[in-house]
Amino acid sequence: DEPVLLAELKPGRPQRYDWKSSCETWSVAFSPDGAWFAWSQGHCVVKLIPWPLGEAELGCKTSERKSRGGKAETLSCGAAKEKTLECGQIVWGLAFSAWPAAEDGDTDPACAMGLPCLVLATGLNDGQIKVWEVQTGHLLFSLLGHQDVVRDLSFAPNGSPILVSASRDKTLRVWDLSRDGRQVQVLSGHVQWVYCCSISPDCSMLCSAAGEKSALLWSMRSYTLIRRLEGHQSSVVSCDFSPDSALLVTASYDACVIMWDPYTGEQLRTLRHVPLHSTLDSSSEIHTSSLRSVCFSPEGLYLATVADDRLLRIWALEFRSPVAFAPMTNGLCCMYFPHGGFIATGTRDGHVQFWTAPRVLSSLKHLCRKALRTFLTTYQVLALPIPRKLKEFLTYRTF
Repeated sequence: DEPVLLAELKPGRPQRYDWKSSCETWSVAFSPDGAWFAWSQGHCVVKLIPWPLGEAELGCKTSERKSRGGKAETLSCGAAKEKTLECGQIVWGLAFSAWPAAEDGDTDPACAMGLPCLVLATGLNDGQIKVWEVQTGHLLFSLLGHQDVVRDLSFAPNGSPILVSASRDKTLRVWDLSRDGRQVQVLSGHVQWVYCCSISPDCSMLCSAAGEKSALLWSMRSYTLIRRLEGHQSSVVSCDFSPDSALLVTASYDACVIMWDPYTGEQLRTLRHVPLHSTLDSSSEIHTSSLRSVCFSPEGLYLATVADDRLLRIWALEFRSPVAFAPMTNGLCCMYFPHGGFIATGTRDGHVQFWTAPRVLSSLKHLCRKALRTFLTTYQVLALPIPRKLKEFLTYRTF
């Protein structure tokens, strides 16, 4: 099924500044438990919105969502209330901490350290990183160290309060929120602006993408460079790991997504963004397919990409062509809902759109592969005394 637009949120009247303001939605994020959505709506403002969306958030613009049957369904509203974070600078990057709110009787690792159970980090235009407590909207930390725009942020998915930031100052920095936001490492190696950073779900690797033809892969244990991933013909601008850490995808201005084995550095597949049916474009102008963003679906069977040709594409791992696409305008970023079924996209106009995404029941084969690859590297799989075809399946050499 093609993605269906469920809702579109638009910022209110822009605030006036004496200096040039930016209205772009450079980043969107869902909290790991799926209870919150963060939207950098431009003009130095971040909205923290309870999920699922309620009528109060949708307002009179889009108070209902479309179903595939053509009927309208009202989105349910949670008990939490929307919050507005005034960041004071243009917001480029967003990231929720990986620890969800603790249940009764549970001991949450972050809460045990005296930290809030859910925080949001915002990367700003002046190089600051502001960290906010989600439940109250209070500012917890202002992390100083970067000398230019903080373009992207990534929390360690294992529940430890480790944050990695990527900046136009050509560095990545590692912060420990359990030590009052202390900077613990500076990673240097890029010669251009760093656009994106992504920590693998097993927390062993970090990938960074800059305005270069190669992406860099780092060890999260020693904070040293593992390898350069070379294969793109233009700037790499986005990257993401599969949920089992066995695959890495990079997206580039060369209109290609490359799927890598991060353990060996091998290129497994290239997905090329070729022009689709001309009826989708109402003008005769030819638009480039430069990619802006790529992300994996939560079960690891699909990818979503946003490109400058005004299309959201959905890809299945086993095919080289998109299985679904939808027209959208000026897309900059995309993010899957952590429990599947939805994709959020941000636009250059400061809007955020919510789309349906394919829902599939993972096969037993894929579930077994995902479970094994969560703790086995490619080299460990290849060393197993099992048939070659099974090794190829477990290492994604066959789709």
